Amino acid sequence: MNTTPPGIDPDRARTRLQELTVVDVRTPGEYASGHLPGAHNIPLGALRRALPALRAVDGGLLLVCASGARAEQARADLAEHGVTAAVLTGGTRGWAEHGHELHRPERGRSRTPWAMERQVRLTAGAAVLAGLGLGRVHPAWLLLSAGVAGGLVFSALTDTCGMAALLARLPHNRPRATDLEATLAVLGSARG
Repeated sequence: MNTTPPGIDPDRARTRLQELTVVDVRTPGEYASGHLPGAHNIPLGALRRALPALRAVDGGLLLVCASGARAEQARADLAEHGVTAAVLTGGTRGWAEHGHELHRPERGRSRTPWAMERQVRLTAGAAVLAGLGLGRVHPAWLLLSAGVAGGLVFSALTDTCGMAALLARLPHNRPRATDLEATLAVLGSARG
């Protein structure tokens, strides 16, 4: 039985890293841009597939994302399936703000995808500019800009992001099946 509290601040989490299993629920690109030492990448969309491995984890389970919002969503989803987990307060941003280092794998020839927040800003900004530009051709195109603005307001009020959910489905944001299988195998073999 897991006795990890629902939220752990970065300083306390750092002192407990050896006893916690850290699961980063961000996209593979975000994970590659910097993650907690020893963290396993299981994107939010793959969490249900990982349930058997996560149920088998001995000790505490710590969920991490960029700010804590997706990790909290993952915690609630896991709780519905009987898995207790904690969330890193403030996410990887909070971790770095407390002066703790993020692990960044060697950057080889392949470029690391941008963080999801940056992808959303680029997509939203490009859509607004396109709507404004095309609005000079036909006023109906201005609705594109209005729709993006409305979506951003809704996103802020509900602390969700439909655009991020769509962008997460792009190939560079999805885990390769072999990466996810390797992560699940490691978690499954860690049973004590």
